[in-house]
Amino acid sequence: MKVRRNKKQIPSFRKLIKTSKVKLENKLKNKQFKQQSTLKKYRKEQRKLRQAVKDAVSKKPIPLEDPREKQPGKRIEREEEEEEALPLDMMDEDDLQLMKDLGQRPSFLTRDLSSSEPVHAKKRKHERIIDKYEKIPRTLQTAPEKELIHLLPIKDKSGIIPQTREKPVTDSNKDEEDQEAARELEEEIIEDPIRELTVEEHLIERKKKLQEKKMHIAALASAILSDPESNIKKLKELRSMLMEQDPDVAVTVRKLVIVSLMELFKDITPSYKIRPLTQVEKSTKIRKETQKLREFEEGLVSQYKFYLENLEQMVKDWKQRKLKKSNVVSLKAYKGLAEVAVKSLCELLVALPHFNFHNNIIVLIVPLMNDVSKLISEMCCEAVKKLFKQDKLGQASLGVVKVISGFVKGRNYEVRPEMLKTFLCLRIKEVEVKKDTEDINKPKKFMTFKEKRKTLSRMQRKWKKAEEKLERELREAEASESTEKKFKLHTETLNIVFVTYFRILKKAQRSPLLPAVLEGLAKFAHLINVEFFDDLLVVLHTLIESGDLSYQESLHCVQTAFHILSGQGDVLNIDPMKFYTHLYKTLFKLHAGATNEGVEIVLQCLDVMLTKRRKQVSQQRALAFVKRLCTLALHVLPNSSIGILATTRILMHTFPKTDLLLDSESQGSGVFLPELDEPEYCNAQNTALWELYALRRHYHPIVQKLAAHLIAGAPSEGCEALKPELSRRKMSNTREKSIRKF
Repeated sequence: MKVRRNKKQIPSFRKLIKTSKVKLENKLKNKQFKQQSTLKKYRKEQRKLRQAVKDAVSKKPIPLEDPREKQPGKRIEREEEEEEALPLDMMDEDDLQLMKDLGQRPSFLTRDLSSSEPVHAKKRKHERIIDKYEKIPRTLQTAPEKELIHLLPIKDKSGIIPQTREKPVTDSNKDEEDQEAARELEEEIIEDPIRELTVEEHLIERKKKLQEKKMHIAALASAILSDPESNIKKLKELRSMLMEQDPDVAVTVRKLVIVSLMELFKDITPSYKIRPLTQVEKSTKIRKETQKLREFEEGLVSQYKFYLENLEQMVKDWKQRKLKKSNVVSLKAYKGLAEVAVKSLCELLVALPHFNFHNNIIVLIVPLMNDVSKLISEMCCEAVKKLFKQDKLGQASLGVVKVISGFVKGRNYEVRPEMLKTFLCLRIKEVEVKKDTEDINKPKKFMTFKEKRKTLSRMQRKWKKAEEKLERELREAEASESTEKKFKLHTETLNIVFVTYFRILKKAQRSPLLPAVLEGLAKFAHLINVEFFDDLLVVLHTLIESGDLSYQESLHCVQTAFHILSGQGDVLNIDPMKFYTHLYKTLFKLHAGATNEGVEIVLQCLDVMLTKRRKQVSQQRALAFVKRLCTLALHVLPNSSIGILATTRILMHTFPKTDLLLDSESQGSGVFLPELDEPEYCNAQNTALWELYALRRHYHPIVQKLAAHLIAGAPSEGCEALKPELSRRKMSNTREKSIRKF
């Protein structure tokens, strides 16, 4: 009898990749269900067969009816005929006995052929059942089909070789024993229920568990710090505690492990980037110390990578509000874990800009700068600012600026203004300084052999050679970054920043990002190419005249325009009178309440417009601004009044002819027009600074001193001169610090 073998097709590698986990589970369930149903059918058929055989054996054959009992006459005649037909004398005793035995059994000889009733109907019925089951093909009891587990395939020169492994079969008897033991254990538990802990006992137990976990974390961290190369494997043990499953201490332990690993990586990470080894380097023989160092570097990089992946997963879980199957950490606790994870990422972004996976951290941090949570957004923005300030070379800054620019463009310029304000912390000004010093102090050129032979003797050439060798070694020992490389990085960074700014000016003029853009242009205006100056000034003037900007935004436009003109724009023949007129007209729109937000920008604009451009400013314009500033000082808060009066003092020193405003008896042509918006034609020379006499009676002591100082003509010596602590302080900071002191 042939036995069918189930030949399982080995799935291809592509099919394994395409088949999902859910499909594999469904296939396994269907297969198990078919096996169970086939086994049930087989058992049912065997049960029926056994029952039929038992019935056939147990029941006795039914004797046939004798038709001669109904017709006694015929029966007698037939007996006589038989006696005549069969002479018994001629038969042996054995044959006679056999015939008698056959006569006692029911057979076709004793059957009444006239009767239509089937005599052996019941017997035949049972025989048919037995025959039916006999005809069924018998299946040999083979070993149960073994289930296979598909493993990852192996790629060889010949191709892809699928790998499988037999699934271990559990013994049913052992399972039954285990189930019985579990039932007995459940019964015992039900009989003796565990006493519930009170709140105080639960807290004491939690505190005890937490202390044990803390000691374990501290022991692992101390061992790693003491000898990182030997105990690098303990990093994995410490990282595994990020999956703490005890619901009482899971959240706290995970936070502690995150912070501990962050500090460990900051301490044990080398000051260079670890690259993967080539095949040649792996095959070469090396010393034990070198091999130990390589193992340490490989383990460090792998554990650092897994750690960053864990932090990323925590942030994603919080973002998706996705509850894990284990239910160890609640949805509310996800936010706390995410905040600690983001804080660790920010620390690593600033502390390890040279190490592996720094670009991956940038890609994680930049989207979080625009997060809905204000705490996380501020945390990420501060980390990026700190990175910009400490990055001397510019490599890390370039990576961050690229990602921010792409993110802003991808979001269609609908992001937080704080993202663009981080550009203000870039150290781009250092490029120009380094470039100038490089032009002035050009690198020393060594003499060629021909020049030495012409000008120097043999002994001098020998000394010169030794001297040049020493200079080269000293230059290499300085380990200072190449100025050309730094210049290229800063130039590329600045180009990306300006592209972002110009896109917003062109496409999103009503965006809340405009103040940050204008502030950035004001800071980096001296680095803009001169070819763009005309177009940029036209755009700024159009923005001011449109009336869609707020007061601060218009001030930023003015500040940007004058920063452009004060740098490389000096060579251009551009008259910025319209910007002077706008600032003079809008000075009285300054907020006089508690905010005082625009005062600092106004003072910076006045410094750029009047003080730094003193040669291009007329006397009429300077007199008009001094008069309007003194009037403005009467309306604002004391801290703003101090800053305005200090700026007026600087203007009086810069333009000495403004002292005619202190003389009330001087006469001029025309009448002062305070409501006129044109500073050139308001006739400011025909008025006096009577506001200073009112400010001399101000309740704030510093305002009184400054007013009296200005009335006396702002002398540098004498009783009306200012103290050094006031005269040397920057005017933008004077208004902030004066109230704190007095």
